[in-house]
Amino acid sequence: MESGGGAYGAPKAGGAFDLWAFLQQPQVVARICSAVFSLIVFSCIIGEGYTSDGKHKDLYCIFNHSEDTCRYGIGIGVVAFLACVFFFMVDIYFPQISSAKDRKYLVMADLAFSALWTFLWFIGFCVLTNQWSSTNPDDVRIGADSARASIAFSFFSIFSWGLLIAFALQRYRMGVQDFDQSYIDPAPGPTPPYSSYPNASHESYQQPPFTHTAENSEGYQPPPVY
Repeated sequence: MESGGGAYGAPKAGGAFDLWAFLQQPQVVARICSAVFSLIVFSCIIGEGYTSDGKHKDLYCIFNHSEDTCRYGIGIGVVAFLACVFFFMVDIYFPQISSAKDRKYLVMADLAFSALWTFLWFIGFCVLTNQWSSTNPDDVRIGADSARASIAFSFFSIFSWGLLIAFALQRYRMGVQDFDQSYIDPAPGPTPPYSSYPNASHESYQQPPFTHTAENSEGYQPPPVY
């Protein structure tokens, strides 16, 4: 099935692009929300996630002095934001892809990445919450609101990426159903008789012109021999 006529939840290739209709698609809305949540998480940690005690110039992570916690939140946030931008561009270009196989691979990549990042956001929310609950309030001079915001939007990201899983899975199932409905096995039939020549038939057979018939053999008399 190489024709991508409406496969995997997208219209036929070559149609006109409607920006307003595109922005109203559920997976696009969920992807934009996921990008915004990711941006808030890593920007809050980068902006006010590090502080100092005033005695030393060295900065430390406000999440219980855990550098790994801040790095984890920044890492998954940045990668999630870049992935949202990438798949957003894929959503724009997706209706122009004529190959159903290429559409399938893109939908499967979206499904796998969304599932992985939903799990990573869940881990991130648990880690940020645990480290923040163990943080000494006296160590947090600034950035308390940013820390709480990063925790909150990490929690929201779990659901936004979970929605992306549901939408990607729906598109994948639609593609599989389109393939099953369009493919029909040929019905078995009788084997046609073998013919050595396409236009040859038994009715068109004629006797050769020089064949002796019984009448010609009876009327013929050989000359006498002297």
